[in-house]
Amino acid sequence: MKDKKDLLLTFAEASERFDLAKEELLYWEKKGLLKSTKTEKGIRLVSEEQIKSLISQKKGKAKAFQVLKSKEKPRYSVVELFAGAGGLALGLENAGLKTAMLVEIDKWAAKTLQENRPKWNIKACDVAEVNFKGIKADIVTGGFPCQAFSYAGKRLGFEDTRGTLFFEFARAIKEIKPRIVLGENVRGLERHDNGRTLATMLNVLDELGYNVAYKVLRAQYYDVPQKRERLVIIGVRKDLQRPIAFPKEKSYTVTLRSALAKVPKSEGQNYTEQKKKVMELVPEGGYWRDLPLAVQKKFMGASFYLGGGKTGMARRLSWDEPSLTLTCNPAQKQTERCHPSETRPLTVREYARIQSFPDDWNFTGSTAAQYKQIGNAVPVNLAYHIGKTLIAILDNQYDESLMVLPQTLV
Repeated sequence: MKDKKDLLLTFAEASERFDLAKEELLYWEKKGLLKSTKTEKGIRLVSEEQIKSLISQKKGKAKAFQVLKSKEKPRYSVVELFAGAGGLALGLENAGLKTAMLVEIDKWAAKTLQENRPKWNIKACDVAEVNFKGIKADIVTGGFPCQAFSYAGKRLGFEDTRGTLFFEFARAIKEIKPRIVLGENVRGLERHDNGRTLATMLNVLDELGYNVAYKVLRAQYYDVPQKRERLVIIGVRKDLQRPIAFPKEKSYTVTLRSALAKVPKSEGQNYTEQKKKVMELVPEGGYWRDLPLAVQKKFMGASFYLGGGKTGMARRLSWDEPSLTLTCNPAQKQTERCHPSETRPLTVREYARIQSFPDDWNFTGSTAAQYKQIGNAVPVNLAYHIGKTLIAILDNQYDESLMVLPQTLV
């Protein structure tokens, strides 16, 4: 959706106004750098402000990277399940929310939380062991795994989710009765088990007394130097009678060059000599198809003859774009994340910057454990924008930075 002063143009109008080939605009859209909207007649429109921003980036005038932080004093509290290394919790804190309790079973992720925020109430245990009765919080959040449920002869209600981690999330909501619930997951949840998993989750939240809606948020449009999509569910307790809102996308992206400026040195993985020789042949922004044919066949093996683009293999990142989605390992063959100009995987601190963690947020455990914690995290700046939206809902103050969505039941 556009801002008040933003003008929407057809691809033909944008091409003429900015003296750009239509093919280049379409390429930017395909790369996730330019977003389009459709009119009721199916005409695709693009933002004038976003095109200006992209042109500035190409000229080396990229948006500066920063970890966003509000000066607002906390007035609302949050209980978070499946907290991981704190990406969501820190972003919500930066937005002006108070952390009342975090639950995390992974030993190293819990230690990361404890080391960075000793005063936080951290339950380093299985969420099933936590009694939420008597706990008060305005918001309950969680990035629950999306296990499928058994549907034979079921009502698709709260009890049907027993035995899954979503049941524990729903149990916390039932016992705490917060004013707002926030769930987040991978985009694949939307189609998981033909959409029935998401449908069950939304129906359970409705059964528990919440109006719910969901939206896939693209992190690169929320001050995160990374193309990462998260499905976000927001529920507002029915008695509040408040509209459900999500943060609007920005008209700019943050490049990897901006994100990694003056990044602290840190540990990281290394390539074998054999793999390094292959990766040295890949240009910035390139991947396995940019290798000589003989090298392609040897490196890809049987995958060379299979269908699909396999664009993550032998992939070197680009300086002047947001990073590709980070995984739990920067040197996995299927999802390579090679530094744009140095022939090596991204380091731990580079990973953290791309997820918009501040440089003073330390991660515990082995290098592999640290990569895993960062790769699994919600980007801090994305969480910040979500947090500001939750505060606006609680305050019942909606402005042009928000998009209001109707209740969604699948």
